[in-house]
Amino acid sequence: MVKRILKIAIGLMILAAAGFGIARATRDGKDTEAAFKLVDVTRGTIVDKALATGQIVPLQEIQVKSQISGIVKQCFVEVGERVAEGEPLFAIIPDPTPLELNEVERKVQLAEVTFEKARLDLDRNRSLLGEGIVSKEAFDASQQLYDEARIGLELARERLALTRDGKIKRAQGQSAVDSVIRAPASGTVLQRHVNPGDPVVPLTSYQAGTPLATMADMGTLLFKGTVDEIDVGKLKEGMPVRIKIGALPDATVTGRLTRIAPKATEKEGTTLFDVEASIDAAGGTVLRAGYSANADVVIQEKADVLLVPERLVTFEKEKVFVELPPKDPKGEPEKKEITLGLSDGMNAEVVAGLAEGDKIVQRPPKEIK
Repeated sequence: MVKRILKIAIGLMILAAAGFGIARATRDGKDTEAAFKLVDVTRGTIVDKALATGQIVPLQEIQVKSQISGIVKQCFVEVGERVAEGEPLFAIIPDPTPLELNEVERKVQLAEVTFEKARLDLDRNRSLLGEGIVSKEAFDASQQLYDEARIGLELARERLALTRDGKIKRAQGQSAVDSVIRAPASGTVLQRHVNPGDPVVPLTSYQAGTPLATMADMGTLLFKGTVDEIDVGKLKEGMPVRIKIGALPDATVTGRLTRIAPKATEKEGTTLFDVEASIDAAGGTVLRAGYSANADVVIQEKADVLLVPERLVTFEKEKVFVELPPKDPKGEPEKKEITLGLSDGMNAEVVAGLAEGDKIVQRPPKEIK
């Protein structure tokens, strides 16, 4: 009986040991497998680029202003309309104060008095010249005063007409002056800043004047943005640019870098440089001024090269290594020295040391305790 119990106990111990061994082996295998995963060395395209953030803007915007004061009587255009040079945009009616109107009327009266006196003096000197009483020089002087008085009277009357009526009628062959504001160039109306009834301050040498509208040629758009000072040293005018429009994620817009600012600007503690890029092709996309956009300035691009994730690369004493899977499943990964080329911050080009289809080790992230 004792021998039988002993045999059973020994058998159970053997089974337990075998089960423990199997479990240990299974766990070791799982631990080895979980210790790292393998990543393939692939072939593809890598691009070294600098990111610029900005927006799409017209090459040149024109602000339309008036040279006379008054009230907006009529608006002939709406936002988005395309107009040709010389087309009417706004009609302005004068709105002089009683004092201003009285002043220009008095100036006309003074000019009429001056002109009448100059006319009488000229007629008298003409008669006296014929009798030989006055010299030719005196007659010429009176002729000059008469001409100046005539021009002064015409100017005073034109100012009165412009102040009171907003129009100046001139003789045939002379260009008339009116209060209709016309397009200074062909383009699209981007903004209309006034409506009928709004007051207008004129553009003069000492005041900016009231903006009436903003126009631009939408056929010549460009990208304006900023790049970080870290990247600006790599940039050169003429580099290709790939523009991504935030509102049009599927649009393909390409261009060329045309300007790099020589001086940096500070924004929120960051040193930035302004850049501009012309738009070569929009791929049939309708672009609008003000679209937010990011531009990738292509510094260097290589196609059909070996790539590895840069996070799996280690640097030791100016040498570059990756880890290869161990030959023994229970062993440690083996270090392999490689030579890198171009990098885009995510992937790196492998110049030597690996072949397409090779596998490298990716260790699991370390736990922070």
